[in-house]
Amino acid sequence: MVFTRRPAAVLTAIVAACAMAISLTACTTDANSQDTADDQTTVTSSAPGVVAMFTPSDGITLNQQTPLNKWAKLTPNLTKALTSAGFKKGDISHTTSDSLDKQSRAIQDYVVNHLSGSNTTDDAGIVISPDNITLLVAPVVEADASTRQYGDYVSQELSTADTAEGSDSTDSSDSSNSSDSSDSSTGSDSTDDSSSDASKTVGDSKNAAQAEAVDRLVSSLKLAKESGMHVVLMGNSIKGYKPDAFVRFSDAQAIGKLQAEKIVSKLELSKASKDNPKYIEVLMPYTAVDESGEASDSTFAQEAFRGIWQVLGAYYQKGVVESPSGTLNGNSTEDDWQSVAYDASKEGSTAKVLDARLAKADEHASPTRIDGIIAMNDYIASEVVTELDDLGYTGSAADINPQITISGIVGNITGKKDLSRSDVPDPIKSPEKDDSADSTDSADTQDDSTATDKTDKTKDSQWPLVTGYGAYVSNIPSIVNGKQWMTGIEDRQTLAENIAEACALLNKGQTLTSMSSVRNTEVGGKKKVPTISGPLLAVSASNLKATLIDPGYISLADAGL
Repeated sequence: MVFTRRPAAVLTAIVAACAMAISLTACTTDANSQDTADDQTTVTSSAPGVVAMFTPSDGITLNQQTPLNKWAKLTPNLTKALTSAGFKKGDISHTTSDSLDKQSRAIQDYVVNHLSGSNTTDDAGIVISPDNITLLVAPVVEADASTRQYGDYVSQELSTADTAEGSDSTDSSDSSNSSDSSDSSTGSDSTDDSSSDASKTVGDSKNAAQAEAVDRLVSSLKLAKESGMHVVLMGNSIKGYKPDAFVRFSDAQAIGKLQAEKIVSKLELSKASKDNPKYIEVLMPYTAVDESGEASDSTFAQEAFRGIWQVLGAYYQKGVVESPSGTLNGNSTEDDWQSVAYDASKEGSTAKVLDARLAKADEHASPTRIDGIIAMNDYIASEVVTELDDLGYTGSAADINPQITISGIVGNITGKKDLSRSDVPDPIKSPEKDDSADSTDSADTQDDSTATDKTDKTKDSQWPLVTGYGAYVSNIPSIVNGKQWMTGIEDRQTLAENIAEACALLNKGQTLTSMSSVRNTEVGGKKKVPTISGPLLAVSASNLKATLIDPGYISLADAGL
């Protein structure tokens, strides 16, 4: 009887199992396959899966001047793009951290919890398979005050413990040499020595904590990858670590190059001559000393100048571009960044530097002629605009193209009419170097001289092109009225769409070779890393509506309209 009942019992069990499978399928309509173990159900879904974002907390607010290049601005674009790519809102998480220590712990907890199965998506115990999870990580990297003025996306490299240890040993050596020098000198102050030792102790403790946080972050990301999760680093790379993909935002060279290229185009430097050169000044702000009193890393300033010189260098060498202050000339090289650099952390430093560079011959002379000023970022650009006004420069960038008026710009932005443009007449020879009038009679020569003098003074006091970067909301009205000619910004929406597409492909086990925005580059010393990137957007009054207002980055009110 036992044997006759066993087939019936087995059949009953099979029917019950099928019913349970159907029930589970109804609850998880997106599931293609399921594996049951230890009362947990791991779902491998045809849907994109899960994305966990980890970004730094926004750390820039300078006198209410706020750039658009902020993590808080990007994450809503990312969330929207991910949902458009098929991700469910409940499968998208976002964690912000104000330090690498906190961020590394948050990532560690996330990875461990998901691998242990303690972090479930619902009460039914359904968890997502690791290979359906992508971590979007923007490592927290400390930046000095000058670098933060460019916004949150400026790409930097996070040093690993090996690099930090090398730095520490150098510091120790320098400290030892300094100590030896101090011992050999007379009248040394023991109080200063104690203060120095205390500062060193604090510095060593900070470096040790940073190294520990880096190790924790790298270990967590490696564990995630080993378990099948995908790791996409955004903005900041990690030395020696190879992610599944990297999102490259703006870097120092790209920011400098963008502004130089726009200056070249607007001033038509290809048509300039030695007899009538263009006058351009480059301002390179940087922080000379950090909060602890140690020399700051000047890599950003060096790379930014390298990007500028790759574009403008040839024009200085030809003699068709000159620096009124003489800081740059035909013999300058891309290594001469210090010629134009200054410590921007000091109050009023930009105004002081610009005043010295554009100094008048005497108090009765007209302003020094200047055609363009590369200010590097919008914070510095706003200070340049104020100082130019104080120095007596008049007009705006709109005057460089006479057929574009302020009213025309406003009309274009508000959608009332299109802008018309025409080339700016600019003689190959400057009036003061033109000897064609030598054969005229003295009366005509005197009249011409008077007219030329007036023209020269007007030209000398003409408002120059002022460039910046970051699209500070507070600077937008200055762009509209032509006081600041251009700024730059990341194409956030396009980048967000490309990142979302990459996450979907990775979670489905596919490569990123089909994406036109991806190419293999070296990241953190590792070669052939799929890298998502896009060109920076140059914004001026003529395209402000299309680049900032229409996409919803700013409102008409932000533009002062």
